[in-house]
Amino acid sequence: MNLAEAKKFLADNDVKYVLAQFVDIHGTAKAKSVPVDHFEEILTTGAGFAGFAIWGMGIEPHGPDFMAVGDLDTLSLVPWQPGYARIVCDGHVHKKPWEIDARVTLKNQLKRLEAKGLTFYTGLEPEFSLLKKNADGKIVPCDDSDTLAKPCYDYKGLSRARAFLEKLTDSMKAVGIDVYQIDHEDANGQFEINYTFENCLTSCDHYIFFKMAASEIANDMGLICSFMPKPFANRPGNGMHMHMSLGDGKKNLFQDKNDALGMDLSKLAYQFMAGVLKHAPALAAFCAPTVNSYKRLVVGRSLTGATWAPAYIGYGDNNRSSMVRIPGGRLELRLPDGACNPYLATAAVIAAGLDGIDNDLDPGKPHNMNLYQLSEQQLKDEGIEILPQNLHEALLALEKDTLLQEALGPVTDEFLKLKHMEWVEYMRHVSDWELKSYLEFF
Repeated sequence: MNLAEAKKFLADNDVKYVLAQFVDIHGTAKAKSVPVDHFEEILTTGAGFAGFAIWGMGIEPHGPDFMAVGDLDTLSLVPWQPGYARIVCDGHVHKKPWEIDARVTLKNQLKRLEAKGLTFYTGLEPEFSLLKKNADGKIVPCDDSDTLAKPCYDYKGLSRARAFLEKLTDSMKAVGIDVYQIDHEDANGQFEINYTFENCLTSCDHYIFFKMAASEIANDMGLICSFMPKPFANRPGNGMHMHMSLGDGKKNLFQDKNDALGMDLSKLAYQFMAGVLKHAPALAAFCAPTVNSYKRLVVGRSLTGATWAPAYIGYGDNNRSSMVRIPGGRLELRLPDGACNPYLATAAVIAAGLDGIDNDLDPGKPHNMNLYQLSEQQLKDEGIEILPQNLHEALLALEKDTLLQEALGPVTDEFLKLKHMEWVEYMRHVSDWELKSYLEFF
């Protein structure tokens, strides 16, 4: 789309305001509403923001403005907000791309792939909880009848949330995002909407659009749409599985029907996967970036049968108990959750995968058994390590991973600083459990 086509698009759709949108370091959508008469300024100078007011931009109160410069290829309507359009922006400072901006960070990794003639494709699978507040102010599933002990794929749960799900999928389809499946997931009030894979940058843009749509449509209906990794202690959490492949513009370079292991993977795919497995502890910091994330990545079972989340660093043929599942001809990374910044998580995965390719790494043997059922000694015998079990462990792993730090640049320092602060705040918080357990115990 060129500028003339963009202006015609805006006029034809009676757009009055354009959201100049980007994300902070947490992956939270930020925006300014720009009257359509000033749309062109988003593409040139950009929409201006006080950088210190945005989480994780590395700009002090006396620092320069953060300018959000629009990517014309991302211009779309905001179907749930008539009269509005949205354009995804890259952060600029002093008229240059800002390395601490998450989308710019991802673009820098894409340049490394482009130098090799490669394109990274991802299909992101967002799980989310559709909730409400009851009369007592307690957070509960949106449908009072959604109470099954094992509700996955339940027709009634799916049907009774259809007003929300239909409006959300209609909004996605209205901007050309191809939705192909909708289901009730394994927790009460939990759903997943699947849409077609794209180049990874577009996938990230679509994911943020999805979260914006889901949150606002739910709010308009008096509901809460949450991507919190683990909103209920006794139910499975919200993942954001990342299906991955590399292509050359003509074919899927991860696929090889002659794979001796029978998983339809090429040597390139095994190399890439080996890099991801090698850097898994550090990747956890970006893919599972909150205190709450590690209440999902636990060893053991949930009431409904399994956590569905990976605690184990390994891979297997269609093995949902391992960190990387092989659906055939591609990789599914099951580590990311709904709280991750998709741009940072994807950039980190690319950096890890490129280490595997550049150094011809070997991922070892696959593990095609239920890893949840193995004892500690059996895991050790199989050479399977466990992912970090809290945010602090993941941050320490990232601090030791010099390759990821160097590849991603200064955004890593900013990320570590903020996340260490988050951990300290959590450790200092006095919880209801502590009061109940200790207040009059001694």
